[in-house]
Amino acid sequence: MHGAELGISYGGTSLAGTRAVNEDAFAAAPPDRMRGAVAVIADGVSSGEQADKASQTTVTEFIDEYLATPETWTVKASAARVLNALNRWLCHHDGMACTTSAVIAKGRTAHVFHVGDSRVYRLRNGEFEQLTRDHRKQAMLTNALGMDLDLEVDYLAEDLAPDDVFVLTTDGVHDALPARHLRRHVSCALLSNATLESVSRTIVDAALRRGSEDNVSCLLVRIDSTPDEDIDEAHRRLTRQAIPPVLRPDARIDGYRVLRAIASGARSHLYLVEDPSGRRLALKAPSESFAEDAVYLDGFLREEWIGKRISHPGVMKVLPRPESRFLYLVAEHVEGVSLRQWMLDNPRPAIDEVRRLVGEIAKALRAFQRLQIVHRDLKPENVMVDRDGNAKIVDFGTAYAQGFDELDQAVREPHPVGSVGYVAPECLLGQPATHAADIYALGVVAYEMLAGALPYKPPLARDAKAYVNRPYTTLAKAGRDDLPRWVDLALAKATAHNPQSRYEALSELVTDLARPNPELVRRAETAPLLEKNPTLFWKLVSATLAGLLVLSLALG
Repeated sequence: MHGAELGISYGGTSLAGTRAVNEDAFAAAPPDRMRGAVAVIADGVSSGEQADKASQTTVTEFIDEYLATPETWTVKASAARVLNALNRWLCHHDGMACTTSAVIAKGRTAHVFHVGDSRVYRLRNGEFEQLTRDHRKQAMLTNALGMDLDLEVDYLAEDLAPDDVFVLTTDGVHDALPARHLRRHVSCALLSNATLESVSRTIVDAALRRGSEDNVSCLLVRIDSTPDEDIDEAHRRLTRQAIPPVLRPDARIDGYRVLRAIASGARSHLYLVEDPSGRRLALKAPSESFAEDAVYLDGFLREEWIGKRISHPGVMKVLPRPESRFLYLVAEHVEGVSLRQWMLDNPRPAIDEVRRLVGEIAKALRAFQRLQIVHRDLKPENVMVDRDGNAKIVDFGTAYAQGFDELDQAVREPHPVGSVGYVAPECLLGQPATHAADIYALGVVAYEMLAGALPYKPPLARDAKAYVNRPYTTLAKAGRDDLPRWVDLALAKATAHNPQSRYEALSELVTDLARPNPELVRRAETAPLLEKNPTLFWKLVSATLAGLLVLSLALG
């Protein structure tokens, strides 16, 4: 069945069997809204002196550490990071190694991770399928956690369906019980409405009866319900809270008293409010004209969610607020001016002041990067310069994290987001935004702070391809011939059309704005004329061709 949430049942059994010590282990965690549900099984490598400790540590630490990863990370990235950390830890403890298989169910997807010769099967509509492959060669284990620092993890993503049953076993079970026997035991037991724990006990007992001389472990995971994946339901979820009307001074909403409107636009309204304790805060509410725009409302909720998780002096802090029937967010009030206004007030700023502000914005963007979030709409209007002259990012409603795509009710964006002039060319061409897009936007903002204009002229055509390969306008041509050439080279690299040609890290851009990069300077000096000055190159080509034409006519 489909429901509002993911429903899962577990049941497992692990026995020492004929062995003195049980070196198998398994563990499971119930569904978490952002991280999903987790089931993991491990089998300690018997040649190790601490095989039982290796398996027990792996299953418990895998779940604990996975659930502690940032909610913005994808399942694949989070689990891989945890498995590699566990592998390094086991490698540095002699005698500790184990096989591991895990199933993470999130939204309507099962993510399977596997190292070694434990197994994951899936029973669906009577079909019993092995989802993992054994890492063995001639009965010898070829891969396991703790065996080699260079870890290889198998990964598989499969759709979830109600009544799916995942069967996780160690080799003591599946080496003794062929797949057809496992299928029969699971199918018959489920038809009789037996509990998953009793089914798992039946399976390990059957393996022992068939002569298994190893530890025997089986963990069953049944999908009782999967979340709805309906755009109408997602829209209803977003619009469950009413958009408040335009608020006047002295109006009250959930205990906040409106002092004045800070800004009102087509998309949102920003107010200076006072909470019951007298603290001054900013309250942001969507415009009623966007009440039917699911993409915009999703971004509004996303801004609140992200703002509560990023803690950095250069990023506006979103604060907790009371439960309400109204849709809005409450944040710290940043007193100052927008970077746009700062640029109008400082039309020809000193390079040192620009370097300082760009460095502060870069540090704030790194706070997003640490959570694997791309801002996607960095521009002067979304940055404030406070009374102390410090930069702070204050708007991130279009920010994106890969983890959002794994949500069962994620709203898909039909068009590229971002502001023309600041959005990276690859995004306009339909490619997903990466951190390289934020570096591009910061390069454009830095250029505009210095020159009062954008580094690329707007194209005449509206086609996105027209934004690619536009000529870069040097700072000298933009009226800042007082600035050193190496500053221009740094900004040209940051705003390169090809993301592969840009800086890989924000810190590299900040460094190259502070002092000359010898490699950039050398490359610029040795570059062919076509690359250094394409306009002059084509003028010379045209002049040469015209001269040849005149000469040809004269001789003819």
